[in-house]
Amino acid sequence: MLKPDLKKAIINMIPGPLKKMYHIFFDARAQLAWTGNYADWSSALKKSLGYDNAVILEKVKASVLKVKNGEAAYERDSVVFDKIEYESQLVKTINQCAKENNGILDVIDFGGSLGSSYFQYKTVLTDAKEIHWNVVEQAHFVYCGKKFIGDNSLKFFDTIEEAMGNRKAHVLYLASVIQYFEEPYDLIEKCLRYNFEYIIIDRTAFIDDSKDRITVQKVPESIYKASYPAWFFSEQKFIGAFTGKYQLLETFVSEVSKPMQLKDNKRVYWKGFILKKKQ
Repeated sequence: MLKPDLKKAIINMIPGPLKKMYHIFFDARAQLAWTGNYADWSSALKKSLGYDNAVILEKVKASVLKVKNGEAAYERDSVVFDKIEYESQLVKTINQCAKENNGILDVIDFGGSLGSSYFQYKTVLTDAKEIHWNVVEQAHFVYCGKKFIGDNSLKFFDTIEEAMGNRKAHVLYLASVIQYFEEPYDLIEKCLRYNFEYIIIDRTAFIDDSKDRITVQKVPESIYKASYPAWFFSEQKFIGAFTGKYQLLETFVSEVSKPMQLKDNKRVYWKGFILKKKQ
């Protein structure tokens, strides 16, 4: 850990617009923690405080509206930024998906909050003549999204079935979501049944181990007060759940999520994958 004087000196050298991002991520990571190695999800749940859905939704809504109205460039987990960060590999891949579909991009963004990724990437999807970005979320997010956020390109649905019934999508986008499901491999199996042409996975948590691990994640109170169970996956096991039906085209390190060590010195990291359905 940096000594206070050295930390202060470093902060003073950072240009003004970047200081906000530094404080959010430096101070947040000091508080952000994953603890435990639980035998099952219910054991981790008992050690979690949970979260207040209403509080989180209102914070996310306020931040996304700032982005939609041009008052902020980018939002993630209710935090707003003056500059958008892109995953360069995703920009390339999503544009390619649009190009292969005659310039029409049909995406299901599973667990996509209030359209954070849509607002993040829409301006750089230069090969997409039409964008149909369909977010599948919890009911209270869907209600809020339909009432305050959605537009002709951004829609909200309760289930993948409902979204696909409205408009068939050829891309499934899974960003920082699978690790928060009690039965992640059941979720993967269900997703595979829809035969998406592409599956894009981003900001998914892994551990340098042969076994998956269940932890409890504590969110920095500067974002919102919450703690809940979260998986770290064995990368080989995780990707093996897809490769029977999908070809792995690309892997990439998530640019905004740096590797770190748990208390038992196991290295954890966040990664993304581009998969295409086998012919």
